[in-house]
Amino acid sequence: MTTYADAFATTAAPAASGWLPELRRAAFDRFSALGFPTTRNEDWHFTSVTRIAERTFKAVKPGASAHSANDITALAGGDASWHRLVFVNGRFEKQFSHMDGLPAGVTVTTLAEMIKTRPEFVAERLGKLASYEDQTFTAMNTAFATDGVVIHVPKGAVIPVPIHIVHVCDTQAAGGAVYPRLLVVAGEQAQMAVIETYVSVGTPQYLTNAVAEIEVGDGARVDHYKVQRESTEAFHVGTVQVTQGRDSVYHSFSFAEGAALSRTNVYTRMLGPGAEAKLNGLYLVDGTQHADHQTFVEHIAPNCASRELYKGILDGSSHGVFNGKVYVDPEAQKTDGKQTNHALLLSEGARVDTKPQLEIFADDVKCTHGATVGKLDQVGLFYMKSRGIGADNARALLTYAFAAEVLETIELDTLRLELEAAVFAHFVSPVQE
Repeated sequence: MTTYADAFATTAAPAASGWLPELRRAAFDRFSALGFPTTRNEDWHFTSVTRIAERTFKAVKPGASAHSANDITALAGGDASWHRLVFVNGRFEKQFSHMDGLPAGVTVTTLAEMIKTRPEFVAERLGKLASYEDQTFTAMNTAFATDGVVIHVPKGAVIPVPIHIVHVCDTQAAGGAVYPRLLVVAGEQAQMAVIETYVSVGTPQYLTNAVAEIEVGDGARVDHYKVQRESTEAFHVGTVQVTQGRDSVYHSFSFAEGAALSRTNVYTRMLGPGAEAKLNGLYLVDGTQHADHQTFVEHIAPNCASRELYKGILDGSSHGVFNGKVYVDPEAQKTDGKQTNHALLLSEGARVDTKPQLEIFADDVKCTHGATVGKLDQVGLFYMKSRGIGADNARALLTYAFAAEVLETIELDTLRLELEAAVFAHFVSPVQE
């Protein structure tokens, strides 16, 4: 049987820059030493990755895309005016991508191209923010990633429209793994929005292991949206590691609807005073799906603020997890942090584990956290049905109302409307003929 060691030996071909094979080898050695996490690991206590660990996901063989531009547009959604980079089964598809009209000095390109043209830029940053020393999936991605996206927005530059990164997997990816990598460097006073969309054609079983490293400079703002709507047979593990400078703003929104098992980690370190982090998310799961969101906000500098709002809607025998931690350093006086997690259970078989945490070592702070788990309001449901609204529509409307608060944090109108429609459609049964 093919092992990951065999796969690494096959893919780790000599590269133009000596630092890259060394980085990959070190990451693979660490991946081999760590092994896959088990439920004995505190961070993975509620999420078993046995279904991933018990098999070896092979590299997806490159092949010509069988999709048309219209197919990609329908899958990706978004707005035609957005800059777009498309990857199919982990391979960059130039014919579906367009990045015209970028401001002067801004770089948006593939990781493979950036390694060729500006290897020193990548070498200084890749693998530095997202440490793989104690993170199995980050080590795995670092060892096997061959392409991805690099975005560099220099000091004072503003990208007026979002950058949309689309990852598509189809039946050619069955039994395989893709390793998307994203590196974002926003210079002082820069502004940008990036959207990552993960979708699939059909219901192939595969693994997506994604890592994003984001550096937000002094006074800069980065809005980062991640939409995960993959095959319900797929597995998705994604990690986002952020550093923030003085007076910077990082806004994250995670939407998870697909995958048999998904895990999204969002970690940010506020290193400069006055920084602000807003981490929001919504997941919809049913059947036997499992969705896990983990956040870690480190208040290292004083006068920083963080806000977290995550909501989950669960049906069938699905399982949701939220594990959020806010750490306040002794030097981080005047910290203002708030963490909230709410879950809505639509069936008796659905369950959720939630664990908001505060670890505070400063004495002049304002921090709160809270979590609730509940069911649909039966009084509201009865009222709507008594006014002639069908049971399915009444249920969908109440479910949407629960989700509306977190969806309203999305500042891109096109994306917000798409996800609002997805939430409503998710819980409306097809009309019976």
